[in-house]
Amino acid sequence: MSEEAQAPAPAKFALQRIYIKDASFESPSAPVIFTKTWKPKIQVDLNTRSSKVADNNFEVILTVTITAKLEDDETAFLVEIHQGGLFLAEGVEGEQLGQLLGIACPNMLFPYLREAVDSLVVKGGFPALALQPVNFEGLYRQAQQKQAEQQAASETTTH
Repeated sequence: MSEEAQAPAPAKFALQRIYIKDASFESPSAPVIFTKTWKPKIQVDLNTRSSKVADNNFEVILTVTITAKLEDDETAFLVEIHQGGLFLAEGVEGEQLGQLLGIACPNMLFPYLREAVDSLVVKGGFPALALQPVNFEGLYRQAQQKQAEQQAASETTTH
């Protein structure tokens, strides 16, 4: 048998498409909110999820929910974006696939998510909102550690 026949196929990873799966913007207190002093408290919730779409094709969704409230706890705006991406991952499995879907893919999607958030906020009549960079590797490692701790805790309670 030749060496070429024995060598595994090289791994392939490619971005197929980027899209907005869902977007919403609410400003429940407009236009009164524009007459108040703009010193908002901003809360940002960020999540990722992935799923297999077809052979070697995976959808990764990066979701952000941002709430801006003024000092009197009045909501200035609420924006939610589900930034999607379709990725090809061929010849990649296990932990390596998990890292691609949990770190590399969200890193690729984040600039698009960031722009969509800024665009909606500005179109809503508010000052530009630039999301700070995110360490997706750190978030991935935290999620892995938390999952391992939960699994260990459930194993000790069942024994």
